[in-house]
Amino acid sequence: MRLKKAAGRLVFLIVFALVAAYGYRTLRSPQGLPALREKWSEIRKMEEENAALERENDYRGQRILKLKSNPSEQELEIRKKLKLLRPGETSFILPGQPTRSDTPHGDSPAPPPPPNQD
Repeated sequence: MRLKKAAGRLVFLIVFALVAAYGYRTLRSPQGLPALREKWSEIRKMEEENAALERENDYRGQRILKLKSNPSEQELEIRKKLKLLRPGETSFILPGQPTRSDTPHGDSPAPPPPPNQD
């Protein structure tokens, strides 16, 4: 009777050791933990990108509402996009002056042009 109990324990320990070795080998393989870490970092990157896109959508939605409700904002935007002037207005364009680009966080200067390599 005691021999059967010892043999059963030995079989259980061998099976447990084989399962543990297989689990360890699987987790350490390229499709195991390294792949899982890569997926986690990819998920985090996509969540950050989604948050940035959501902020941009919110900004643009607010901008659209502002333009719909404020005729002077509409006029300013149209004049800016089409580069129109009212009668009697004068526009000065300075050489080497950075242009303004439309960004979600307000107007910011564009990067300066690369230097001439003549």
